[in-house]
Amino acid sequence: MKVKVLVLCMGCFFFSLTAKAQWVVTDPTNLAQGIINAAKNIVQTSTTATNMVKNFQETVKIYQQGKEFYDGLRKVKNLVRDARKVQQTILMVGDITDIYVNSFERMLSDPYFTPEELSAIALGYTKLLEESAHLLNDLKTVVNENGLSMNDKERMDIIDRCYTDMLQYRSLVQYYTNKNIGVSYLRAKKQNDIDRVMALYGSPHERYW
Repeated sequence: MKVKVLVLCMGCFFFSLTAKAQWVVTDPTNLAQGIINAAKNIVQTSTTATNMVKNFQETVKIYQQGKEFYDGLRKVKNLVRDARKVQQTILMVGDITDIYVNSFERMLSDPYFTPEELSAIALGYTKLLEESAHLLNDLKTVVNENGLSMNDKERMDIIDRCYTDMLQYRSLVQYYTNKNIGVSYLRAKKQNDIDRVMALYGSPHERYW
């Protein structure tokens, strides 16, 4: 299923926390949904590069709000095993958001992507972000009152599954990002303009191929 999600995301482009109290203070599912909604807005309303950059600023604002939450969560130490996996799973959503926001912000300045292609790339990110948010919702059932009806094994099974699946989605988001950036490198290489793209993304080494 995850491979199908990635193929769908690539097709979009090439075819142009630890406890209930933590969720009450700052609900990571709401942060994730805010990013998703902002990404959808880019896809639906951005018809020019200027308009796309303007709309992306809303994503950056939500990202900055979430970053404070994730940075605070990283400072929590000495957790028991199940709480630590809940923490790490939530933090991976932060990692996914980091990859999306920081990479797409650079892509907006990339002369080798058209507005239509950027919109398709944003759609791909949206689908991957949505899958990650679904996992957060599953995790939330363990943390909130609905999880009280579960026994310890059932609770740990859900936590373990969410953690493992989130690892895969984080890898998929990074892979999707690298492949898109790789397209820019190839286009720049044909134009003997590789230095400009390297200044934007850094040296490719082997990561974008």
